[in-house]
Amino acid sequence: MAGIYDFTAKSLAGEDVTLKRFEGQVLLIVNTASACGFTPQYRGLEALQKEFGPRGFSVLGFPCNQFGMQERGDALQIQQFCATNYQITFPMFAKIEVNGGNAHPLYDYLKSAKSGLLGSSIKWNFTKFLVDRSGKVVARHPPTVTPERLKREIEAML
Repeated sequence: MAGIYDFTAKSLAGEDVTLKRFEGQVLLIVNTASACGFTPQYRGLEALQKEFGPRGFSVLGFPCNQFGMQERGDALQIQQFCATNYQITFPMFAKIEVNGGNAHPLYDYLKSAKSGLLGSSIKWNFTKFLVDRSGKVVARHPPTVTPERLKREIEAML
């Protein structure tokens, strides 16, 4: 079976990014949206990036329009929204699907590694997967768990 570092995703700029680039880091992988009630979590995600990034941590943001059509923008609009409203410095990727037949293979892997309370499907924007330094998916958190509530868990892994 493939591991987390075997996947590649397109950046917002359209470049292929291998997740091998993040090998050895603690990762928080999040499906995001610009027009969601949870969108203000970008602020907390960026705070985690700033606090823990120097210690080998990264948030990886994956915009998704599958929930309430809350990410309608193209890559440039998403990038501008994130930069202007939240000063995002963590890697943001091109818009993907996280459920169904067109789901990005990374998300199929994440969902098979850690099922949610109501099954493996992603239920909404800002579902969070925590990956340890060895590439193991160790936790899945629903959108209602704020980034701030993950600090202790992340710190223990660093």
